[in-house]
Amino acid sequence: MGKVRLYIDHPLAAGQPVALGGPQAHYLSGVMRLGQGAEIEIFNGRDGAWSARIDAANKRGGTLTALAQVAPQRDPPDLWLLFAPIKKARTDFIVEKAAELGAARILPVQTEFTNAERVRQDRLQAHAVEAAEQCGGTFVPPVDDLQPLSRLLDGWSAGRRILWADEAMAGPAATLAGLAPGPWAILIGPEGGFSDSERARLAAMDGVTRISLGPRILRADTAAVAALTLWQSMLGDWAV
Repeated sequence: MGKVRLYIDHPLAAGQPVALGGPQAHYLSGVMRLGQGAEIEIFNGRDGAWSARIDAANKRGGTLTALAQVAPQRDPPDLWLLFAPIKKARTDFIVEKAAELGAARILPVQTEFTNAERVRQDRLQAHAVEAAEQCGGTFVPPVDDLQPLSRLLDGWSAGRRILWADEAMAGPAATLAGLAPGPWAILIGPEGGFSDSERARLAAMDGVTRISLGPRILRADTAAVAALTLWQSMLGDWAV
């Protein structure tokens, strides 16, 4: 079994003591059955990955000591994921896979046809943390609270381009040839697609590129994974 990894919201340096809350300490002692002296890996999203020694851990809390950096900090490319929430488990899936695939920020948006009227931002953020712990990452993307797409576009920066996965363009998959790296956002719509007014607004915006994700119309969670994979392989940190 690989070394246990924990995200710790605490500065890290050699010899640094780190306090654990009850849930994390219980996970180490009660779930993973690790005792005093065992070593785990910790990261805080800023200082890379560190080995750490368990000094004490029980269901009420515990302490660690940071020992040495074992991997440098690796931040993802400047890529945001905008998506309309769907059913709970599938929304969780989108957040988890976005964290694994290297999204730098995750923004749930409410469109005219979005079914969900609210999301548990704290729960989705916890899923992003768990995904980073499991995949060996050193960065946890922030997950924003749900906001209307129209409001987000009102304040949109002209320096961040949008890759719009448009289900109306079903056909040969895009290659992204000719597009330049830099700040990007991927936009995935709701199960019912975008409204006519939303489509008109997006089509009229500078810096918006419409793409096809293949000849079949994908579910929203599948589309998010496909679009992230396509972007990473052509413009992100997967590109050769």
